[in-house]
Amino acid sequence: MPVIKSRIKVDSDKFKDNKAYYQTLVKQLEERVEQAKVGGSERARTLHKERGRLFVRERIEKVLDPGSFFLEFNPLAAWDMYDNEVPCAGIVTGIGIVSGKECMLIANDPTVKGGTYHPMTVKKHVRAQEIAQENRLPTIYLTDSGGAFLPLQEDVFPDHYHFGRFFYNQAQMSAMGIPQICLVFGLCTAGGAYVPAMSDDVVQVKKWGCIFIGGPPMVKAATGEDIDAEALGGPDVHCRISGVSDYYARDDAHACEICRDIVAHLNSVKHNPLEMQAPEEPAYDPEEIYGIINKKPQEFFDMREIIARTVDGSRFDEFKALYGTTLITGFAHINGYPVGILGNNGILFPDCAVKGAHFIERCCQRHIPLLYMHNVMGFSVGSKAEREGIPKHGAKLVMTTANAAVPKFTVFVSGSIGAGNYGMCGRGYQGRLLFVYPSSYCSVMGGQVAAGILTRIKTDALKRAGKTATKEELDKLAQETREKYDYTAGPYFSTAHLYDDGIIDPVETRQYLTAGISASVNAPIPDTKFGVIRL
Repeated sequence: MPVIKSRIKVDSDKFKDNKAYYQTLVKQLEERVEQAKVGGSERARTLHKERGRLFVRERIEKVLDPGSFFLEFNPLAAWDMYDNEVPCAGIVTGIGIVSGKECMLIANDPTVKGGTYHPMTVKKHVRAQEIAQENRLPTIYLTDSGGAFLPLQEDVFPDHYHFGRFFYNQAQMSAMGIPQICLVFGLCTAGGAYVPAMSDDVVQVKKWGCIFIGGPPMVKAATGEDIDAEALGGPDVHCRISGVSDYYARDDAHACEICRDIVAHLNSVKHNPLEMQAPEEPAYDPEEIYGIINKKPQEFFDMREIIARTVDGSRFDEFKALYGTTLITGFAHINGYPVGILGNNGILFPDCAVKGAHFIERCCQRHIPLLYMHNVMGFSVGSKAEREGIPKHGAKLVMTTANAAVPKFTVFVSGSIGAGNYGMCGRGYQGRLLFVYPSSYCSVMGGQVAAGILTRIKTDALKRAGKTATKEELDKLAQETREKYDYTAGPYFSTAHLYDDGIIDPVETRQYLTAGISASVNAPIPDTKFGVIRL
């Protein structure tokens, strides 16, 4: 494969200015992630430690193979929500290596509101199960939760993807042969009792691990029986008498050891269907990405420069390089894994859509994973575009993206605007993983355009009513619209609401994608069947 020839001048003032700005974005990201990883209040953490318990990330570390990478999802979930009292949404999820096997870990943080489930906690838990199911990953639940957060029960309990979905997913995955393993470190109360009960293997920790449909206060109120938590549903009850649990752990660390033994005996072998090459570092320093992406989002940069700092040896076999030039397509490798890449260099025109659909078909036929790299302002508009058939050509890209059965991965490098988000495998198109850069933004349209549209609508409405708006009123509306769009389109709003799987440092793109692609090939890659494509 040819090596991409970079045209970036790393000693230019513009590059240095961009890099300095981007480094502030990365520093802000690191600071916020570290803040979220602390967990709950100082009082809650002190009490937890005094009890001799391991913190949630210590538990995860003891379950994972020493020195292995943990692909954590959405450490900034619920950021700037719930008065910032639910860091990480109170739950840690991610893919890690356990006894040599890739597993999904879903771990409650009991220092955050007792590990109770807020709406974003539920969404994060369900998303982790979706990833595990699609990639056929053994799932390990590190439970320590008081159940649903009762003041928000209407947003946690009754709906399709609320609390009960956990157990439906567990039933489905177990039926598919995806192991479900539960380590009961603390409370599994009410509906939460079904997390261990629906698991294939259950490990319960002495004294602290308790499973019961109704806790001591409920039992007292309902039956008059006075009983403590351990006597009601501790490991001596469920390991010796009821049979709900399978393994009796002396403490948190022992539970982690037992878990590793369970995974070691799953008797499963990963069959990688992809033709691998020897891994190779990019020819250019990935940190140069900081200086390539412009401070002003509307300023152009060439996505090839990002690709050159992401793929093995900066080698890229570009497809249709002279046609539909605002969409880049081609083949490369990431740490030895083959990928087909689609990257934006601006607006998607009819020829870009046709080119992208053609390229996706080729990748699906060859069972090659797809990587979408966003910097797209949407599809072209105007009379010329309509006469050229932009709706039907855009639909080809959307159709092939939606139906592509190969593993799909998405990275928002910069903008992901309008229907361009759809054609380029945005969140609604069920890619395996979607990561965003600190420079990214995603919205139905740009804030400036939205401000213009809403101002025009207000002006026309007042005119029909025989009224007029002052310049100050219109300016205020435009300013408020721009500010709202800028905030809700930004990466922190996105990741807080789990519209992505995490904000990442561009330097770590290869590591995240490698872990994602590696996990994806635990599942077979089926043949793709497309629907009717309007020719």
